[in-house]
Amino acid sequence: PSDTYYVTDKSLLRTHTSAHQSQHLRSGVDAFLCCGDVYRRDEIDATHYPAFHQMEGVKLMGPESMIGADGLNDEQWLHSPECQLIEADLKATLEGLMDHLFGPTEKRWNDDFFPFTQPSYELEIYHNDEWMEVLGCGVIHEQVLHLSNRSDRRGWAFGLGLERLAMILFKIPDIRLFWTEDERFHRQFKEGKIVEFQSYSKFPPVFKDIAFWTNDERTTNQDDFVENDFFDVVRSTAGDLVEKIEMIDSFTHPKTGRSSRCYRISYRSMDRNLTNEEIDGLQFKVRDETATLGCELR
Repeated sequence: PSDTYYVTDKSLLRTHTSAHQSQHLRSGVDAFLCCGDVYRRDEIDATHYPAFHQMEGVKLMGPESMIGADGLNDEQWLHSPECQLIEADLKATLEGLMDHLFGPTEKRWNDDFFPFTQPSYELEIYHNDEWMEVLGCGVIHEQVLHLSNRSDRRGWAFGLGLERLAMILFKIPDIRLFWTEDERFHRQFKEGKIVEFQSYSKFPPVFKDIAFWTNDERTTNQDDFVENDFFDVVRSTAGDLVEKIEMIDSFTHPKTGRSSRCYRISYRSMDRNLTNEEIDGLQFKVRDETATLGCELR
């Protein structure tokens, strides 16, 4: 998967706390929470970071709730009363959690896909005039329960991003702040107290654009460019100085069929002012590393 950090060809960094579901299910518990650090190659903006903390929640329901659920194919299961019962319990639980944390707030459910749940959903909260995804969830896939020796149960699971919930709760505008060593950030918070983050400074951004072809004339019908690879190159080169990356233009050449993209990179430090000279040096390194992806710089 393009969002996964591979350490070797046989090992990788954990992308979901769902990796521990089977372990806990085999122990015989019907409900549990577990927290852990997870790692993903992802887009770069104020709500995404390559390392963050996730809480996994699982609840199983007993056989008395699953009468008639055995022997159904996937399509039948999705429309069965049993599946709808679990789905309703899942959504009511998570909506109740959001209301408990933030008070009545605008939220919406979107269909999603995860290999370990069916059906799957994401929950978004309306925050700072835009929708922010706070968790993914769904009805646990029958195969997961079977392999965990819990075929007599059905249930639901969710994984929520703790930093994103904290961003909403404490009004923290940028996820990078959780990794700062600046005492002006740390001394604002005390255990057991919910306070609104007070911005101590915001240095101006430095913008740099980069444009490149993602395929050549010999492979115009095949574009193997993976956007997360590009994001990872920029993050690896410039670290936390990168605030945001957004694609501002793309087109396909009408004669050659080649594809071109242009991205705007916003550089901003949380702790100091950046100079054009400093960022120019970083941008040249970003360009050099981007070329290693097989892209032709423009």
